Amino acid sequence: MAVRKRNRVLVDESHPQASVHAKRLALLGRRFMAALNLEGCELSLSLVGDPAIRRLNRTWRKKDKATDVLSFPADPLPAGTPGPQPVGDVVISLDTAKRQAKELGRTVEEELARYLAHGLLHLLGYDHELGPAQARKMAAMEERLLGARGMVGDSLKKT
Repeated sequence: MAVRKRNRVLVDESHPQASVHAKRLALLGRRFMAALNLEGCELSLSLVGDPAIRRLNRTWRKKDKATDVLSFPADPLPAGTPGPQPVGDVVISLDTAKRQAKELGRTVEEELARYLAHGLLHLLGYDHELGPAQARKMAAMEERLLGARGMVGDSLKKT
């Protein structure tokens, strides 16, 4: 019987209230990666405030506003490199999650799970902005991970 290589989630707690959510999000990230058949991978997750995510959004996407989640895929390591394979970085605004959760009648934990699933899928190449077929595919994967409609599914419902 082959032994599965464990996945790792490294959480950077840049937001003052991040420690409340870090352990649960690390566990959830590992669960999502296992559900996506990833093995021996490492995900970097940062919980930040609106000012930090706004700076990143402005620098990398030329959009000068805070956003909910950003994803930065990692370059693959050369074959045979020891250690976990980096998947990339997901950056989540805890400020936005708290605000959106309140506005939409969800818990902060539910909102953070939605952002994590969405960001991880972007790291794996899913992109809802490539057209309706890709949006439906990503929405289905979010729903599979969350057991409920995700961010893309909500936007498809509105159209």
